[in-house]
Amino acid sequence: MTDRTQRLRTSGLRVTAARLAVLAALDEFPHSTAKAVTETVRTGLGHISTQAVYDVLTACESSGLVRRIEPPGSPARYETRTGDNHHHLLCSRCGRVADVDCVVGHQPCLTPSDYQGFRVETAQVLFIGTCPECLETDAQPDVKRGN
Repeated sequence: MTDRTQRLRTSGLRVTAARLAVLAALDEFPHSTAKAVTETVRTGLGHISTQAVYDVLTACESSGLVRRIEPPGSPARYETRTGDNHHHLLCSRCGRVADVDCVVGHQPCLTPSDYQGFRVETAQVLFIGTCPECLETDAQPDVKRGN
């Protein structure tokens, strides 16, 4: 039995080719959009509808197998790293998303100034900046300008 099969069964979901393919795509390409997952799954399975991929993503998110993140100005992204309260880095230029472990201390990592009666269980932090590849591109001389 594969790890993905076990994850599906443990979460109470039926094991289907589509679910296995979506989990494989997200394991290989974390932080993928639904469109990118669909394209990846199609290369392995052949035809699968976009709606079928969304249905799998929704079922897997509901069961805790997949985490959905929503960077500002970007379509939702999905990943299989769940349950550890990690955060994300987002490049404001190319859109690359990277994981960053919990900022400091124990979950939820941050303390609100006023809990307003809530019991905080997780914190979602998104650091926005420029990735190393985009910084390197910025540092390259522009041949057209003669710099």
